[in-house]
Amino acid sequence: MITCLTGAILVYEKEMQHGLHPKRYFNHTVSTERIPADSLINLVESTLQVKAKSIKIYEDPRRNTEITIPSNSATTVKIPGNRPPTETVFINPCTGDIAAVYNHRESFFFMVMNLHRWMLGGETGKWIVGTSTLLFLFILITGIILWWPKNKAMLWQRLKWKPGTGFKRMNYDYHVVLGFYSAIILFILAGTGLAWSFEWFNKGIYTLTGTQMVQSKPIAIETGKPVYGAVELALRTVKQQAASPYYQITLPSKPQQPISIAALQPHYHTDVEKDVYNVNPYTNQVVSVEKYNDKNTGQKVRAQFKPVHTASVFGQPSKFIGFVACLLGTFFPASGIIIWWNRTRKKRMAKK
Repeated sequence: MITCLTGAILVYEKEMQHGLHPKRYFNHTVSTERIPADSLINLVESTLQVKAKSIKIYEDPRRNTEITIPSNSATTVKIPGNRPPTETVFINPCTGDIAAVYNHRESFFFMVMNLHRWMLGGETGKWIVGTSTLLFLFILITGIILWWPKNKAMLWQRLKWKPGTGFKRMNYDYHVVLGFYSAIILFILAGTGLAWSFEWFNKGIYTLTGTQMVQSKPIAIETGKPVYGAVELALRTVKQQAASPYYQITLPSKPQQPISIAALQPHYHTDVEKDVYNVNPYTNQVVSVEKYNDKNTGQKVRAQFKPVHTASVFGQPSKFIGFVACLLGTFFPASGIIIWWNRTRKKRMAKK
């Protein structure tokens, strides 16, 4: 119940964030002349006295640029995986005005995510959610088996909602009729969620596809004389090769590391279909390109799990379907318990 309810909220997290905090994400600057990326980074670093980790630049000048920095907040919640906490600085790309400094781990939506993935319990909660999801999948399968009618006449009856009846019948129809319609969607959403709970599930993806779990090897470059405006120059170089609605730029933390710029592929379907361009900051030359199409089948399947799990794989239509399915799934345990209780009560009454 908790996982389905929090999942329903998270389906529209992006839309709710934009609606609740429009000034954080958007600006009303008329000018389209932008401040170079390096100047924005320097402005944030000098103002907040911290080293930037990455920068996300949108082609639409009305979208604020997002710069990721380390978080020094003492109240930052720890999560499984020991990932260092970060904050996001939203800055107007045309004026350099900082719109907001946002710490996701101290937000309402992170609390919802914490419940959804870890039940507020870290590694233990992660195991509880994963085990519960396995049981949920088992219940969905056995529920369909129990639901399956013996003939076509019964099939029509079980596919049809019967209005104007009492609470008991209404609860039964909710569980049986709507349960059938949403079972496939819930099975897909819950099944893909196992990838974040169990490593054996991830390994199984590669085993089934006959591929290997390969990670990108770190790229080392020769150092040289620093180039003024290296990030902006690298961005312009990548833009000549890849048109994308936004560019995610990972800044080098060591002198031997390149500037990595992720750009969405042409005709992309989901936001995981990115090509990564590694640019030498000393020569402004692209030293390598990690193409999404060059990934093996297992890598592509695993990459698509997030858009499938968040129901964003087909945009707003799939989001709405996922949202409704999650809401229905929130109350199926309650309706199932009511049906079970009524049947056991009948048996007790019959024995008397």
